[in-house]
Amino acid sequence: MRLVRQKEEPDVKRRGSGRTGQARGGTGRGRGYLRRRPGHAVLAALLVAAVGSGCAAGTDSHTATGAGRTAKAHAGQPGGPAGNAGAAGVRAAQAEKVRLAQAARAVAAKKWGLAGTPLAAPAPPAVKPHITTRKGFEVEGGDDSLPPVFTTVPTDKKIVFLTMDDGDDKDPELLRMMSDLDIPYSAFLSDYLVRDDYGYFKDAQARGVSVNNHTLNHRYLPGLSHDEQKKEICDQQDIIEKEYGTRPRLFRPPYGNYNGDTLRIAKACGITGVPLWSEEAFPDHMEWREEDQDLHPGDIILTHFRGKKDWKGTMPDLVRAVMKVITDKGYAVARLEDYA
Repeated sequence: MRLVRQKEEPDVKRRGSGRTGQARGGTGRGRGYLRRRPGHAVLAALLVAAVGSGCAAGTDSHTATGAGRTAKAHAGQPGGPAGNAGAAGVRAAQAEKVRLAQAARAVAAKKWGLAGTPLAAPAPPAVKPHITTRKGFEVEGGDDSLPPVFTTVPTDKKIVFLTMDDGDDKDPELLRMMSDLDIPYSAFLSDYLVRDDYGYFKDAQARGVSVNNHTLNHRYLPGLSHDEQKKEICDQQDIIEKEYGTRPRLFRPPYGNYNGDTLRIAKACGITGVPLWSEEAFPDHMEWREEDQDLHPGDIILTHFRGKKDWKGTMPDLVRAVMKVITDKGYAVARLEDYA
């Protein structure tokens, strides 16, 4: 694969692609966020439908679980099964759980108008892969002590990672859709677009979305002084910690632009990784960093919290479009924070 390179200023990394490099002005006002309904209610409804479909196919959804309980009860007793029968029962129960979850996802995919059922990601690794800065993305005077800048996570699994930037459009339908489909995604937030409605992303966080740093005001960082960059990055760390109870480890510089000061400041503020992206998704097309214009294991996909005022579609339209590409190519969406 060959990297599509861009002309750089000295010690300035411009790694954005497509429309991401366009500055955005003004403060976006989001719609009121959806008050979160109990997650178990949604899941229960989906599982009822899924179990129904399993029964219609002649599958007893209780068989594996019951077998697991029986094996546990009798393993090691006189005349009972061997000790490994309990483990086999557990595995069978886990397999049944996965089957039911995927059946529920199929129901949700039809509900939300997806072209196909999203594939299930494998379990995350027990140990996260070692990530280093992508060749050509280094800064002058940088070393391995700085947070790595990467566009792809090292893995041989057919998984990709979905990330959403800024925080302008706050569509309650997106929250419902992603919860129903059980698709993980990571949010990289800029405070000037989020401060009018922190609650929307608290709801997203309660549904499993990780909240990460995208600076206070989405400014071009290499054009700022050291102190100005520190305010943009570290003050946003403080705000996210205050509002969401966790201090981000991941940081994405606006437009994908950074320099040595950016990475050193980010490290001092608690950042351990700087994920950029390999692809950018829109409701009507994909933009590709690599010349082969294809997905690869571990690719990071960028999109934005935007709506019809910015592009040709809603956030659910965006999800339908990008998931068709991902699923058609045989990939599943995994959670970035489980790997980076």
